[in-house]
Amino acid sequence: QVQLVESGGGLVQAGGSLRLSCAASGLTVSTYAIGWFRRAPGKEREFLASIRWVNSDTIYSTSVKGRLAISRNNAENTVYLQMNILKPEDTAVYYCAAGSAAANFDVMSGPYDYWGQGTQVTVSS
Repeated sequence: QVQLVESGGGLVQAGGSLRLSCAASGLTVSTYAIGWFRRAPGKEREFLASIRWVNSDTIYSTSVKGRLAISRNNAENTVYLQMNILKPEDTAVYYCAAGSAAANFDVMSGPYDYWGQGTQVTVSS
């Protein structure tokens, strides 16, 4: 059974940092495309970043590029999302997802095969 479990969310002041974790079981993160998304209240789900198994290629949304960094620890079968200079508008539920390893897989739109339950990030002003 495949499980993706996010952790690391919480309450942080504007300008602060958080590192989110996506721990996988039942699949090997190094052989999937792993994406991070968020959904803010009243808004649609938003792609943030992805890391592909091939050459650990990373892609970022232009809206967050420069403040976020995605990385992978194969030994721990975990993908991380480091978030810096957080802003109140970053408040959302953050999700990780696992998608196809195919080279033509669209990491921004998916469709992804597996999703985690999400972790809440709240940034206070």
